[in-house]
Amino acid sequence: MPKQLPLVDYLVLGDDPHLEAWECTSCGARFFDRRNACAKCEADEFRRARIASEGVVRAFTIVSLAAPGIAVPFVSAIVDCDGTSVRANIVNVEPTDTHVATGMKVRLVTEPIGVDDDGVEGIGFGFEPIYAAT
Repeated sequence: MPKQLPLVDYLVLGDDPHLEAWECTSCGARFFDRRNACAKCEADEFRRARIASEGVVRAFTIVSLAAPGIAVPFVSAIVDCDGTSVRANIVNVEPTDTHVATGMKVRLVTEPIGVDDDGVEGIGFGFEPIYAAT
């Protein structure tokens, strides 16, 4: 297996892939980028917090025009993961408003996005629909 590198530093790989945010120890606000102070309460102490790997689509758009080399259409969404908003693509689904909807339950998935000249595989993430058993 080639060495793997997450696309973003808040994606944790391994046997149990998940996202982690910086959580303010004072008010509990969460941020994916490193902060010197909390944007909500101005405190300056943070801890790493695991983000729920399942969530609900709160808003989405179907992107039909993108930079050269980016396959379209695709679904860009805001997913509520137990109170933490995550911006990500909805994957493994037809990108139409008949297949994606607000309120849809989704789960985190990882996927290879390419290999560099040294053989290191880049890993990205998205969310895929969770379909109820019928």
